[in-house]
Amino acid sequence: MTKTVGIIGGTGNIGEGLARRICLGGKFDVIIGSREASKACVAADGVVCELKDRKCTATTCSGTTNEDVCSSDILIISLPFERVQGTIETIGKAAFENKIVITLINPMIRNPKEKYFLPDAPAEGSAALAIRKMLPESTRLIAAFNNVAANKWMMLDEELDYSVAVCGDDEEAKKTVMELVGSVSKLKPLDAGPLAMTKVVEGITPLVITIAMRNGLKDVGVYFK
Repeated sequence: MTKTVGIIGGTGNIGEGLARRICLGGKFDVIIGSREASKACVAADGVVCELKDRKCTATTCSGTTNEDVCSSDILIISLPFERVQGTIETIGKAAFENKIVITLINPMIRNPKEKYFLPDAPAEGSAALAIRKMLPESTRLIAAFNNVAANKWMMLDEELDYSVAVCGDDEEAKKTVMELVGSVSKLKPLDAGPLAMTKVVEGITPLVITIAMRNGLKDVGVYFK
């Protein structure tokens, strides 16, 4: 049976882009979630039309509320960091029991005048470590997709060939997430160690954006070769 990936907060460009890319990979079905089911359904309809145009029939996409998305095998939290705790509390922590949950969140501070970004990690050291505290002990939290250029998700005619650092304390869950990452375009999943390593991984994104801004580059990615 095909596994299902549910995207909490899946109506933004990153969430919807993820949905399209995962479906096009042909190995996972996707459910897009939102606070408003109608918004999620509109986003899912867009994915379905894209799949039809590209003659992809291996997977499906649907839309519903963030609460109902939690029936999925794998959950992706695609929200601004400041909205995560409130969303988890609204859904109810019980919905996350024994689930594989992926965070791709990188809290940042922008200095537009000087053209640079800085990490804005919470007291725990990273968004992932803070989210770990918000979830039930049985939740298997994994960090992945952190350093993929945000604009690239919706550019479906362009290959994604970046390296993707995958961090987590549950080796079985990490393996499952690495399979998911490897199903998307030409992304290369790499085991980046325990969740504690997200203190480093999340800080890479503001560095990459700063380099792009100050050097006239576009959609810079991370490669480990």
